[in-house]
Amino acid sequence: MSNRLKRRQEIELQIEKVAFGGKGIAYVDEYVVFVDECLPGDRLIARITKSKKNYAEGYVRELLTPSPLRREAPCAHFSHCGGCKWQHVDYAQQLQFKRQHVEESLRHIGGVSPGALHEPLPAPEIFGYRNKMEFSFSANRWLTPEELKDLEIKKDFALGLHVPRFFDRIIDINHCWIQTEQMNAVLAFSKHYFKQAGIAPYHLRNHDGVLRHLVLRQSFAEQQVMVNVVTSTGLEAVLLDYAEQLTRECPFVSSVYNTINRGVAQVATGEEQILIYGAEVLVEKLGKFRFEISPDSFFQTNSRQAEQLYEVVKQYAEVEGRLVWDLYCGTGSIGIFVAETARKIIGFEIVENAVRDAYRNAGLNGITNCEFVAGDLRFNLMKYAETPPDVIICDPPRAGMHKDVVNTLLEVAPPQIIYVSCNPATMARDLAELTRSYEVVEVQPVDMFPHTYHVESVAKLKKQAG
Repeated sequence: MSNRLKRRQEIELQIEKVAFGGKGIAYVDEYVVFVDECLPGDRLIARITKSKKNYAEGYVRELLTPSPLRREAPCAHFSHCGGCKWQHVDYAQQLQFKRQHVEESLRHIGGVSPGALHEPLPAPEIFGYRNKMEFSFSANRWLTPEELKDLEIKKDFALGLHVPRFFDRIIDINHCWIQTEQMNAVLAFSKHYFKQAGIAPYHLRNHDGVLRHLVLRQSFAEQQVMVNVVTSTGLEAVLLDYAEQLTRECPFVSSVYNTINRGVAQVATGEEQILIYGAEVLVEKLGKFRFEISPDSFFQTNSRQAEQLYEVVKQYAEVEGRLVWDLYCGTGSIGIFVAETARKIIGFEIVENAVRDAYRNAGLNGITNCEFVAGDLRFNLMKYAETPPDVIICDPPRAGMHKDVVNTLLEVAPPQIIYVSCNPATMARDLAELTRSYEVVEVQPVDMFPHTYHVESVAKLKKQAG
């Protein structure tokens, strides 16, 4: 194509709209250019980093005329941290972007036209909403242009978040706006403590050092924080002292764990988990239901907005007196939330630990009409199909449903399917298959993650007559 751009080429562009993923879209004739960290209305000079037959990617080299949509972001790390993409956008506009992403994904990827696509449900809080954060230690701190001018700043220690496009570069975070003030207090104390202790951060290239991650989990119901320090070797003696000083400074800390990850993969899980201090679990509430959260439990990241999400699922599913299958049920939170009026809930989940947590959570809430099945959905669903469900609720991972699972749903053919998704693209793909036998009655986007491009959606499907 004659319009194809070259790597390292610089070109003036006008950004027309925002793609799912948060990148701006510009056009050179019909050739598409995706540019990171920009908004519709921006006029800029972009530097091309990737060039393909039908599209190119780049970043902002110089902003010539800023978009009228731009606002001042409150976070001092915003321009460099990969955590939030849209702090510089008014929240009402963020919601419109998200509705647009859901609509375009359904139309262009799935060829799906729902009976109704509602406005996104806004989050109750747009800052301080996350109940879990994973921070990384680093022996290779990334310095901002402003920090480079300060010769006193050393690069051998950081505790923070990844810089976009660099797997081994961490920006030191002083205050994160999307986590709670309690979590920020733990972050500040931990950074000071471990820096003074002189314990080496893990080096992602050399694979030496000890400190890997600081994982914080918050209970909004009980205003408590669980702390998990992930290391490459046991650090029990040091962490006993850390826990003693931390809980004196932050009395709301209810537990301290040490997870040991001896592998090279930079993940916040490991082979061994040691409770250093306090309670084994956090207790969180969704509506009137209580859930126990252990260090590795999956739980919706925005507790308060999860209640709104589950209320939409409950309303759409109309479970009263009905047999419900809950696919990809995790620790059972959706099934438990809707179980009260249902005849029975059967939850299916591949992770055995999650199924154990689901049974424990059901017992905690006095729910007796839930059964949870561990194993691959592709092989387990048909074992239960002799008594077909009245409604299926599915909340698959970001990659969506395996095609075999979609085909099983079409074969089981319940009167109603409620599809919960955190990825509009894979939701559109799966709905396109399901619309062979179902109509998409309505779709409700729910904003679980303000200041990011992520959006949750709930789709209500009804079996077509005949």
